[in-house]
Amino acid sequence: MDNNSYFDGKLHQMIGWSLLSIIITIFTLGIGYPWAVVMKLKWINKHTVVNGRRLQFNGTALGLFGSYIKWFLLSIITLGIYAFWLNIKLYQWKAKNTDFAD
Repeated sequence: MDNNSYFDGKLHQMIGWSLLSIIITIFTLGIGYPWAVVMKLKWINKHTVVNGRRLQFNGTALGLFGSYIKWFLLSIITLGIYAFWLNIKLYQWKAKNTDFAD
């Protein structure tokens, strides 16, 4: 097995995807944020190689949007306590939707 791990994305691409993500989020008043997140994660994973195997992100914006609604409602029901777990939930969602491309 090849132990090469690297990221082959370029700075100008990262700047472009970041600006596009910000524009989408601003012009949709935050509703488009899940689409911006997914778009950027797809680019990041497309350019990431771990142990010689390229990553691929399979999550959808609609899936993330649904999770955001669920997490928001759970935060309201628990009077904000569930909000402490939101970062972990987002990392779990990202990991669940990341696979090897081959």
